[in-house]
Amino acid sequence: MKLWLKYLLGIIIGLIAAFLLPVNSTQGSEVLDFILEIVIRFGRYMLLPLLFFSIICACYRLREDKKILKTGLWTFSVIIISSLMLVALGLASGLMVKLPRIPISPIAVGKNAEIDTLDIKNLIRALFPYSGFEALIQGAYLLPVFIFAGLAGAGAVNEKNFARPAITLFDSLSRLCYHIMSFFTEVLSVGMIAIMFKWTVDFIAVQDLKVFLPLFILLVADFVIMAFIVYPLLTSIICHERHPWRILYASICPLFVAFFSGDTNLTLPVSMRHSHESLGIHRRSNAVTHPLFAIFGRGGAALVVTVCFIQILRSYSRGDINTETAFWIAGFAFLISFALADRPSGGPFFALTLMCMAYGPNFEAGYHLLKGTAPILCAFAAGFDTISAMFGTYIVAVKTKNIQPQELKKYI
Repeated sequence: MKLWLKYLLGIIIGLIAAFLLPVNSTQGSEVLDFILEIVIRFGRYMLLPLLFFSIICACYRLREDKKILKTGLWTFSVIIISSLMLVALGLASGLMVKLPRIPISPIAVGKNAEIDTLDIKNLIRALFPYSGFEALIQGAYLLPVFIFAGLAGAGAVNEKNFARPAITLFDSLSRLCYHIMSFFTEVLSVGMIAIMFKWTVDFIAVQDLKVFLPLFILLVADFVIMAFIVYPLLTSIICHERHPWRILYASICPLFVAFFSGDTNLTLPVSMRHSHESLGIHRRSNAVTHPLFAIFGRGGAALVVTVCFIQILRSYSRGDINTETAFWIAGFAFLISFALADRPSGGPFFALTLMCMAYGPNFEAGYHLLKGTAPILCAFAAGFDTISAMFGTYIVAVKTKNIQPQELKKYI
């Protein structure tokens, strides 16, 4: 059975269970949260070991082949361009489609005493801990382990004779971790029952669903435009790909995980497996590009934040949004998306909170208007980020000649 069918089966079971099993009690909610936490821990279990050994080997091979600079330039170019396109789409759709105003509750006009803040200093400090091995204990922030492994792999090229035994060992460990990770992704299909259960409960719990439904429909329309029109068209032009739809087919399973979990780190192992086994992307490219997209490619969060902030602004004021404000919204959303590297889940709503705080006085608590929809909004953002990563990784692999196309029937 195809992997995406297993995940679809888990989703259907979780959806049915959410309507049959009561979770209205405090005890029921605690049990569901505990099960969901175990599932997420299980799904992320092999991520850091896999990335550490795989990135070392990938950077070693890429530098040896003199492709590390080209791969990096293509990866960051695609990340920046895709993020700009997503922000532009979010700004255009948010301005052109006037969504219904959200009723302003008393809590949404006051100031919140406890608001999480963005600590850039700690993010930078975490990149270079006192010991490089501390990077291996970061469960959510993947950039420190990427830097540690990347430096080790690229530096090993300077001492090939001494490094070759170590690279052989790391390559074996990378393959071992990959096979273990593949097993975990198979079992995660069962965990999709709990993930879908929780998503359904959160969706049902949204108050005044009729008010927020147009927002969800607008985000779905934006996703269809990007996933079915913009990205396939760009892939056809850049890579001369005659069948870009097969990338969408390979993205089904990662999209399931992303959209219903809202967790980019949980989605990453599934995305890497499909990119390698379905699309035929070589390990040396796959192990570098996908993690970079998970860390920096959060254009989906920027799109969701842009659309949501425009709706919040219109809920507070009936006036039109001028050009200066529109550019401020787009610029802030674009820049803040690169500061969400340590927030694989919940990042988009955190960014929305910061935007409300930065906009001006008497607007700090504006994010409360959408607080009840936060899990759903973060799920949409993760879906955008995942489809961007799948198409982006494919484009980078083609342009750096690190791909061996597979027949459609061999897709997992």
